[in-house]
Amino acid sequence: MSQPTIKDVAKLAGVSISTVSRVMNDSKPVSEDSRKKVEDAIKKLDFKRNELARSLVMKRSNIIGVIVKDIAIPYMAEIIRGLEEVGRQKKYDIFLSSSYGNTESELEIVDFMFRKQAEGIIIVGENISNDVIYKLKENTIPYIFIDKFYDGDFSSNLIDYEKSAYQMTIEIIKRGHKNILFVKDDKDYKIEKLKYEGYKSAIREYGLNIFHINADDVHIEDGYNLGPKLLKRVKEDKISCIFAAEDDLAFGIINYFYDQKIRVPDDISVAGFGGSKFAEIYKPTLATFQIYYYDIGAGAMSKLIKILKNKSLSKDTVTPHLVHCKMEESVGFLNK
Repeated sequence: MSQPTIKDVAKLAGVSISTVSRVMNDSKPVSEDSRKKVEDAIKKLDFKRNELARSLVMKRSNIIGVIVKDIAIPYMAEIIRGLEEVGRQKKYDIFLSSSYGNTESELEIVDFMFRKQAEGIIIVGENISNDVIYKLKENTIPYIFIDKFYDGDFSSNLIDYEKSAYQMTIEIIKRGHKNILFVKDDKDYKIEKLKYEGYKSAIREYGLNIFHINADDVHIEDGYNLGPKLLKRVKEDKISCIFAAEDDLAFGIINYFYDQKIRVPDDISVAGFGGSKFAEIYKPTLATFQIYYYDIGAGAMSKLIKILKNKSLSKDTVTPHLVHCKMEESVGFLNK
């Protein structure tokens, strides 16, 4: 049995083909009576429109390309949930692909999405390469970066990192800590610098001394490898709390202390930043500043759809969406 066509819908509803088209595309006003007849006919015939043909006629695909470094990374998965759910509400489909941090793969995926007529592209990654940025700038479709470290004209800076780190430091101070050592990577990424500025602002506000040390990077092994230098600073400066700029750094530090028979939090407190899912199950539970990554994804998708629907709104003029963050409640072990 052949699939029903738009002509069949129009015949059953007793209206013109153009009326059926207006109802399906919501392009022009249609009377409530005609709309109901068309919708009933579509339901009765189980009519499925040809999306490919529709996209060619309308010159719209309703597809948003989403490129992630790795969907297995917990915070990226949360961002994708936010992207997908808002996209679905707004009648946009998600075309998702993982690049695994490979620049060549990212470039190939971007080319593929161009060929598939994606209306916009969202890239979720860490340290997005300049080659990818240049390729996107050469094309006319809008795009948004969600990157923990990239600093650029079209970056989707959704978090006030400086204010968040400031608030986290204040919480630590309120729990009785005076000598707080801040740990970040040595890459000088803007976002890590902002966290450091937030930490320093809080420390200066309370008239305390600034203590800082760099790790090679922000991964668990970098925190662990920093352990010997950290231990030396802890003893020299009488540090009671270590505030790591990333949760993974904090996990590595805690692991090193465990191997050295240094008890956390009995001997020293450790705090992180980012709200990793592992923070809730790690032993001891890690105090961390929670970032709502789902909201970041939802906000980025809303922003991109707003650009698509309002052609006069350029990428440059979109106001960043600030996500509300909070410190985890279960941080009693930070009390000195």
